[in-house]
Amino acid sequence: MSGDAAPAGTTGFDKVLTFTVPDRNARGRIVRLGPVLNEVIAAHAYPAPIRHLLAEALVLATLLGSLLKDEQSQLTMQAQTQDGVIDLLVCDYRGGEVRGYVRFDRARLDELGPSPTLHALFGDGYLAITFDLPATNQRYQGIVPLEGETLAAACESYFVQSEQIPTLIRLGVRSDASGCVAGGLLIQHLPEGEEGRERLHVQLDHPEWDHMRIMGGAVSPAELVDAGLDLETVLWRLFHEECEVRVEQGMPVAKGCRCTNEYYRSVLSRFGPDERAEMRNEDGLILVDCAFCSKVFEIDLD
Repeated sequence: MSGDAAPAGTTGFDKVLTFTVPDRNARGRIVRLGPVLNEVIAAHAYPAPIRHLLAEALVLATLLGSLLKDEQSQLTMQAQTQDGVIDLLVCDYRGGEVRGYVRFDRARLDELGPSPTLHALFGDGYLAITFDLPATNQRYQGIVPLEGETLAAACESYFVQSEQIPTLIRLGVRSDASGCVAGGLLIQHLPEGEEGRERLHVQLDHPEWDHMRIMGGAVSPAELVDAGLDLETVLWRLFHEECEVRVEQGMPVAKGCRCTNEYYRSVLSRFGPDERAEMRNEDGLILVDCAFCSKVFEIDLD
């Protein structure tokens, strides 16, 4: 990616672009969610502050999940608190599919006004990020306090503390009568080709990282959510002066609720007959409520 003109790009909504800047030992992801985002949010009548927060969380889950190389691997991001207006926010990403849900106290939320802070919503909460890697039968989890002004700041802290990777994340959300659009940019520094190797310390003052942090930090929320501006052009604006930027199409993004009658039958079949009998209602059905898609599944095991 070089020259005086932006490349003709094609990436608009619900696709991930992956990129690397070899001379700076950096990698990144950029995504803009539109129809998929609205499909996930439409499952519940979320008020505006919760819609905004969930939109940010879904973009974050997509950015972090797209770092996984195995399509069967899963990223789960969960924010919880004991004393906040929101007691649970959960999103996950697997193989290009994303889903999310927020549980909150509506009466307490209404008392906060139209633009509550992160601390007002979560209190002294924490963010847990979990990577499940079935190919190697491994699970990694890091937990950081929900400090700072945004979920993105908490995710940056996670990578510094748990993964030892300097990370920059920028988000943008726009919501109007036509729906919700959210975009995000993630950049990480992997000095000396360290991807996949143990990192003994984080060099936040490394000149390569300092350069990438400044250049990537110049992106505006408006650029991330502008439907008329493809993602290739956003990257060109940021990095066209670099010697080389390698850009590739990542996975398309889709709503990923995996709830079906068949799935729940397989889960319930693992319980004993007496346990299943206790779950049945007066019609002999077992009702399973999926919080992600706001549907009740009637399961008849007979």
